[in-house]
Amino acid sequence: MATVGYARVSTTGQSLDTQIEALSGCEKIFREKISGAKDDRPELHAMLDFVREGDTVYVTKLDRLARNTRHLLDISEYLQGKGVALNILNIGINTVTPTGKLMLTMIGAIATFERELMQERQAEGIALAKAKGVYKGRKATARSKAQEVIELLEQGLNKPVVFRQLGIGITSIYRIIRARRDS
Repeated sequence: MATVGYARVSTTGQSLDTQIEALSGCEKIFREKISGAKDDRPELHAMLDFVREGDTVYVTKLDRLARNTRHLLDISEYLQGKGVALNILNIGINTVTPTGKLMLTMIGAIATFERELMQERQAEGIALAKAKGVYKGRKATARSKAQEVIELLEQGLNKPVVFRQLGIGITSIYRIIRARRDS
């Protein structure tokens, strides 16, 4: 029976330190720096494969584990099917009990609702800023690294290595290559 932690932050600029400290009692901790909206989270999949019957998975917050209620319930059901408990530290939920399972479902639904409201408010704010002519959009990160991308590729590094090293998306690398080829 192992205690397993899962820690995630959305961007490479964020730190896992607080989560790692909260999970310090775990025998093994899976860590990743990737958006929760991504379906392909290698460390999450590795953790789900790693756990065995009788283990307990610890996460600091619900949003570190799942991107929405459906995803949360899928993960919870998968863990339950393997005989693995899920413990959410900040709200004290443990899926070993029926009450814990119910609370996980309810809080997951509320969290999804809250996220959707936040996205709606954000979209309204952007629309208002655009109407006033003050919206600049997100700062371009990949374009500013175009020369570095080209140099690393010319050194013989493959695209996955380049995108991990520079912290930009693989599609951005293809866009940079295409723009260079078309110019």
